[in-house]
Amino acid sequence: MTAMFDLTGKVALVTGASRGIGEAVAKTLAANGAYVIVSSRKAEACEVVVAAIIAAGGKAEARACHIGEMAQIDALFADITATHGKLDILVNNAATNPHFGHITETDVSAFQKTVDVNIRGYFFMSSAGAKLMAKHGGGSIINVASVNGVVPGAMQGIYSITKAAVIAMTKSFALECAAMGVRVNALLPGATDTKFASALFHNPAILERALTRIPMKRIAEPDEMAGTVLYLASNASSYTTGACINVDGGYLVS
Repeated sequence: MTAMFDLTGKVALVTGASRGIGEAVAKTLAANGAYVIVSSRKAEACEVVVAAIIAAGGKAEARACHIGEMAQIDALFADITATHGKLDILVNNAATNPHFGHITETDVSAFQKTVDVNIRGYFFMSSAGAKLMAKHGGGSIINVASVNGVVPGAMQGIYSITKAAVIAMTKSFALECAAMGVRVNALLPGATDTKFASALFHNPAILERALTRIPMKRIAEPDEMAGTVLYLASNASSYTTGACINVDGGYLVS
């Protein structure tokens, strides 16, 4: 383990960590010394990730939280405060995308669910996280946005809109939380092979079309997102805040 990336003694919370990018991030942070709170809507799925982390020699626990529910956010942070007394790293990764279709066909239910999780959830998780971090010298918040927040994805209108909001949110929190000792940055994943994105990239026609826009001519594995999060969580990025880092195989420069 490189000292610059050593997270020993740090408490990290990763949402949406039962699979995909969140799981990869949780395992990477634990492998570098962090005590990881693995969170998603279902505790049972988180326990599987926790067991894998512990089997690999790391430290972790599972906590259920649906970030679209304000009461659950409050309960989660009350529990973290009571159990650990601090939080050093927050990775806002949980997200939803219930509507795949023309933007004008988005119904109110899909709109509200996407906004509640992807905007309101990230906002109040970040607010609670920053306040707890500030009590103990600061910390790092990493928001998982998307390249869709820069270039909207076809048939993914409201999702793309919320991810653009996450980019703006990252910069706003970075501006106002720097004085608290809290750094706030964002990861912008490109096409990644996760269950969340399976409807897109397991469709040969959609995959072929996507690859024409990606200079590296492949989609990413979830593990390929974790290194950037480790950088942003660690002292390696001690002078980095408000950054939105594309990890997209060159998609946004094509």
